[in-house]
Amino acid sequence: MSWGFLRDLLSGVNKYSTGIGRIWVAVVFILRLLVYIVAAENIWKYEHDEFECNIKQPGCENVCFDHFFPISHIRLWALQLIMVSTPSLLVIFHVAYRENREKHRNQKLYKSPGERDGGLLCTYLISLILKTVFEIVFLFLFYKLYNGFEVPRLVKCDIRPCPNTVDCYISKPTEKMIFLYFLVAASCLCIALNLSEFSYLIFKYSTKWYLKRYIKKRQ
Repeated sequence: MSWGFLRDLLSGVNKYSTGIGRIWVAVVFILRLLVYIVAAENIWKYEHDEFECNIKQPGCENVCFDHFFPISHIRLWALQLIMVSTPSLLVIFHVAYRENREKHRNQKLYKSPGERDGGLLCTYLISLILKTVFEIVFLFLFYKLYNGFEVPRLVKCDIRPCPNTVDCYISKPTEKMIFLYFLVAASCLCIALNLSEFSYLIFKYSTKWYLKRYIKKRQ
């Protein structure tokens, strides 16, 4: 899979982010995307081929693998990375809309199309909420699909067409579990950054609005 589009997206949204938002971009790009491409993708590359059961009954191994891994870890991570990054497109599209509006009217309508105020601020806050929701949903999916954040060495399977309970072995379980914990921790860090940025923006613009109102009353 080519991740160039995601890199370009993160670079584009970085121009309109706060300081906390830039930290979020760095965490997603370095701690998640690069780790995924350089290391994690290779560890799970042959997970089906390296999944072994102590019986050669036709179809048994495939059915057991599908039961314990209904969705591949690595594909779910890829989908998670895409979903948590796409809300940033809302901000880019909103800025593009402002620029296009100024171009068509041939006049200055905003101090700066990328300045977070009014509608763009609402769009930015909505993108933060969506990113946080996607992160939480995917963490919940990981937890439910794999019975917690564990990668066992041995799983027991008794699903047909297996004739009896068979032992199946997962390759490199310790290494996989380390990366699983790492990526879950990175996801939790991103949630914390999103909530911090949301709180910061609400506090900043609430204070700004209150001061303007107070000054008007005094005048």
